[in-house]
Amino acid sequence: MSDTKILNIKNLKVDFSLDDKKNLAVRDVSLSLFPGKTLGLVGESGCGKSVTAYSILQLISPPGKIRSGQIIYKGKDLTQLNKKEINQIRGKEIAMIFQEPMASLNPVFTIGYQIQESIAQHLKKSKSEAKKIAINNLKQVGIPNPEQRYYAYPHELSGGMCQRVMIAIALATSPEILIADEPTTALDVTIQAQILDLLLKIQQENKMSLLFISHDIGVVANIADYIAIMYAGEIIEYGKTAEILKQPLHPYTKGLFKSIPKIEDNHKKLFLIPGQVPALNQEPQGCAFYERCVEKKPECKLNKIKLSSLNKNQAVRCLNLLSS
Repeated sequence: MSDTKILNIKNLKVDFSLDDKKNLAVRDVSLSLFPGKTLGLVGESGCGKSVTAYSILQLISPPGKIRSGQIIYKGKDLTQLNKKEINQIRGKEIAMIFQEPMASLNPVFTIGYQIQESIAQHLKKSKSEAKKIAINNLKQVGIPNPEQRYYAYPHELSGGMCQRVMIAIALATSPEILIADEPTTALDVTIQAQILDLLLKIQQENKMSLLFISHDIGVVANIADYIAIMYAGEIIEYGKTAEILKQPLHPYTKGLFKSIPKIEDNHKKLFLIPGQVPALNQEPQGCAFYERCVEKKPECKLNKIKLSSLNKNQAVRCLNLLSS
């Protein structure tokens, strides 16, 4: 893999303390995002994907706290910046699209005002200049009649249109990194495809880096240059998309691929990974996937296993693979 990284997360740990108990949402996460490339962060609900994304922009609210680790962007550790310093980066150089567009947009302000607000704050443009940029952004993301839609309220738009507005807000300042947190979850399949095509088109035009978060490995496989598989707060496999699609290594990754429905198997039962995800307040001593793994050995449960490179294109957190 290239040594040039626009964002480098090292050994990130985030927990939520409740009733004197620490719920470990993110444990020892290390990730790299490369300039102009797409990294797909994949995992089931509750595995820590969104918490990782929120940590990048210091959006973790109490009782959540980043306990340790580094998030390096342009030589700066974002975890060490004060509120003023992170505000200069958040929304301007690193922007984010959230899961629920209807919940993310303010219902009492027009969409034009909400886009214009971001432009005025970060680019220091006049009101008239900000309005022109906002209308142009609405046009860029494919919203018809942008001059009229500028004055519309969120409730007057469909879910797909609101998501396009969220993209317009995120792109208003021409960020170098765009974080898309499950941007197509609440949309139907046709609109999902349109939003994905739009994101990729804009990414290529602006040459920005994209961190795309999803529970759908099929979607990520089609758009990402690199894939990171997350399980119970840890990255258990990471590498180039082509390599992981060709030969998934970790037993959990193999299980995810087996669980993808196939048309030719419509008469068969869907594959299920047996067992349950470990509780957040109980940190596993060894492999977090141990209880559910069909390839486990007794030694897998004894000690922590690090994410280690097997080759230049793939890294894995599995004792069986690392010791073979």
